Amino acid sequence: MNWSEANDRPQLDQNTTVESEGAQNTLFIGDTGEISLEARRVLVQLLAGPFLDGRRHSKLWSVLLRDERVIRVRLSELFLDLVIDRDLEVAFTRQADVGDLEVPTLLRRVQLTFIDSVLLLYLRQLLIQADAQGRRAVISIDEIKEHMTLYETAANTDRAGFIKRLNASIEKIKKYRILQQLRSTDDRLEISPTLKLLFSAEQIQMLSRHYKSMALATTSSQTEPAESDEETGL
Repeated sequence: MNWSEANDRPQLDQNTTVESEGAQNTLFIGDTGEISLEARRVLVQLLAGPFLDGRRHSKLWSVLLRDERVIRVRLSELFLDLVIDRDLEVAFTRQADVGDLEVPTLLRRVQLTFIDSVLLLYLRQLLIQADAQGRRAVISIDEIKEHMTLYETAANTDRAGFIKRLNASIEKIKKYRILQQLRSTDDRLEISPTLKLLFSAEQIQMLSRHYKSMALATTSSQTEPAESDEETGL
């Protein structure tokens, strides 16, 4: 065996190993992906949103923690950040802060009406109270409606119209799994801990004071604030 042949042999073995590893992650004809089936499932869940709940998807959560680095790389290639709260066992994506760089936006922008915003703030406050008492944050539809009547005047609509819009807001928040139906009851809902990540304590206090002042106002000329875009990853 000459020197050239001796050096060629380990190179051949190394290439064979790389090809073998790539073949393990080939899942369909024409597949050029490099990560495992499990990691791809985590990526799909994160991109589909609104979030990955470790309590509901324990297997995906384990894979996320195991393959966090490679998943972050894949999301970065799409101009997305990965947010992980290990205590809450929740993860979601958000648009990366790219400064003045012009990049396409992948995540949908969720339109929040005045009623949506007030309801989310109320649910966020209930989460704070539940945490302080060491219990789950559970509420009924009737309790939500009773509290939200404080803002009926500020919403500048008739009673029937307000109830219709409130019901639509509740359904929207349920769609994004911020409110989750309890299996043991028809009218009790649990507030997802994910909501803690959407508003800081300072934002809660500031917006709560603002909306409460609106609710107590008696002028008939009040109009609903313009809808705002909130990039929450929902």
